[in-house]
Amino acid sequence: MALLDIIVAPDPRLKKKAAAVERVDAATAKLMADMLDTMYEAPGVGLAAPQVGVLKRIIVVDPARDEAPPAPLKMANPEIVWASVETKIHEEGCLSLPEEYEEVRRPDKIKVRYVDEHNEIRTIDAEGLLSVIIQHEMDHLEGTLFVDHISNLKRNMIMRRLTKIKKLDDAAKRHAIETT
Repeated sequence: MALLDIIVAPDPRLKKKAAAVERVDAATAKLMADMLDTMYEAPGVGLAAPQVGVLKRIIVVDPARDEAPPAPLKMANPEIVWASVETKIHEEGCLSLPEEYEEVRRPDKIKVRYVDEHNEIRTIDAEGLLSVIIQHEMDHLEGTLFVDHISNLKRNMIMRRLTKIKKLDDAAKRHAIETT
């Protein structure tokens, strides 16, 4: 399996809408496996294809924590077919917005239909953390980041910090290249 580069905000590619997957073939299944390896290495609990520069409706998630056995889900074309009226607030972070966390309100329970890595249509019920992770990753497929669900003030502060960090990283890379 290959580790993929995760795009870090601000980056216009994270704001683009992903296209549907026509069929989960061997190449798509490999991408799903590579995304899962990348997510575990990061480490994270979810990753969407647009975060690795692929504008396809693919997400991988694994809500397992600490010593729990892995429970990965690989989903193409995920679709929420039902969401509870009851909502909950959870603190969210994102591999594309490193070190940034904010509270986001989302439906607590959802039912999701998707195509798995074997091109089989599946439906699952998700609640709590799994529900949050799936909704967060599905947002990426629409070009939405978790900071788009918070106040403009908080979002702008986060994006300014990330822009500054990116500029410093770019300057450090240029300096390293110039001195070698």
